[in-house]
Amino acid sequence: MLKILGRVSSINVRKVLWTCAELELPFEREDWGAGFRSPQEPAFLALNPNAQIPVLVDGDFTLWESNSICRYLAAQYGAGRLLPQEPQARARVEQWMDWQATDLNTSWRVPFMALVRGQPTAPEALQAGVASWNRQMAILDAQLARSGAFVLGAEFTLADVVLGVSALRWQRAPMAHAELPAVQAYLARLAQRPAFVAQGDQGQA
Repeated sequence: MLKILGRVSSINVRKVLWTCAELELPFEREDWGAGFRSPQEPAFLALNPNAQIPVLVDGDFTLWESNSICRYLAAQYGAGRLLPQEPQARARVEQWMDWQATDLNTSWRVPFMALVRGQPTAPEALQAGVASWNRQMAILDAQLARSGAFVLGAEFTLADVVLGVSALRWQRAPMAHAELPAVQAYLARLAQRPAFVAQGDQGQA
């Protein structure tokens, strides 16, 4: 039985839970993180010295970093589902996963922490952050307009797991949103997936 350590209010934990749901993998989850057991506890640090959630425990194998966990689950248990085995097709999926973890995540940190978490932020920094977030999301919108149903075309992949939760965070942030019709249509399609409803959308920003 897979074990996932982390609270469901974490966007990174939800990536892993959604991946498990898409692959129909049974798992147990333990609450760790803000409001629950502290990742600074020695038992957790022995699994992840960064004191960050999520952590996956699969028998005697332990893994941290949410996108790496999603890749592992798809490669180990997916038999080609979610993560293609052909090198170029797989590279395209991983390209968008890496973009999510770097450029897109960097763009939302200031506005999310200010508008959702209430962190004091200078107005000009907030304005710049919102513009940056909208600008990065416009890149996703253009890709979806080209690709059709999902990030890389007709087939749902891991890129949609990590970008789906990110797009939902953008949509629910209390700020001025750019007009991105392809992103909005994409989120409506994701809402038709039972695994997204069960694990990807936990009502959290």
